[in-house]
Amino acid sequence: MKKTALITGATSGIGRATAHVFAKHGINLILCGRRQHRLDSVQKALSRETDVHTLNFDVRSREKTLEAISSLPDDFKTVDILINNAGNAHGLDPIQTGNLDDWDAMMDINVKGLLYVSKAIIPGMTERQSGHIINIGSSAGKEVYPKGNVYCASKHAVLAITEGMRIDLNPFGIKVSAVNPGLVETEFSQVRFKGGSQADNVYKGYKALQADDIAEIIHFAVTRPAHVNLADVLVFPTAQANSVTLKKTQ
Repeated sequence: MKKTALITGATSGIGRATAHVFAKHGINLILCGRRQHRLDSVQKALSRETDVHTLNFDVRSREKTLEAISSLPDDFKTVDILINNAGNAHGLDPIQTGNLDDWDAMMDINVKGLLYVSKAIIPGMTERQSGHIINIGSSAGKEVYPKGNVYCASKHAVLAITEGMRIDLNPFGIKVSAVNPGLVETEFSQVRFKGGSQADNVYKGYKALQADDIAEIIHFAVTRPAHVNLADVLVFPTAQANSVTLKKTQ
């Protein structure tokens, strides 16, 4: 029987790449995002390979999130795999000059948004006593680096929530995993640095991870045998040793 996966942040980067990999392997998809035109584009591209349903909402809104997920048609109501991928970083400022709006955005999306989506999906998994939740964390959830303050805090929270989920959902046989990438070449830096040359320079002089690399790891995690759970995966590009050590060729 085909499984169904719900992916947040599915219109770009790791979310979109994961949707493509899942579709190739025949997993039905619920794609969530804020940009309907992008959702339509991904749906059109993948509908030849699998069944696709889209949900247009912002994970920052508790009401919209719960409303959207409760509106799923019968064919998509059973979510076997949840990929909590929606996340962002805003700014790279020391704590004393940090922007409050940036802080709110990171905590609202990275932490509260993950919780809202999970709250809508988990009851069905506990009732069926099956399912797999993958939370997309970051190497920033493993160590704090200069000017990372609130972003690192949000990703440390993701890991703490993931561990708490794994404990609480263990009696129900639900797998809970964290995939924590280092430097991945996506729109992420355009958002973080609000465009400009700083964003363009982030990936110069070395080969960063690509969204497809992380998507393949996510697919590997969800296709392990029933008795195997990749609980916590940290992945760097070869050029990266930790959050502040990077080998560049130029």
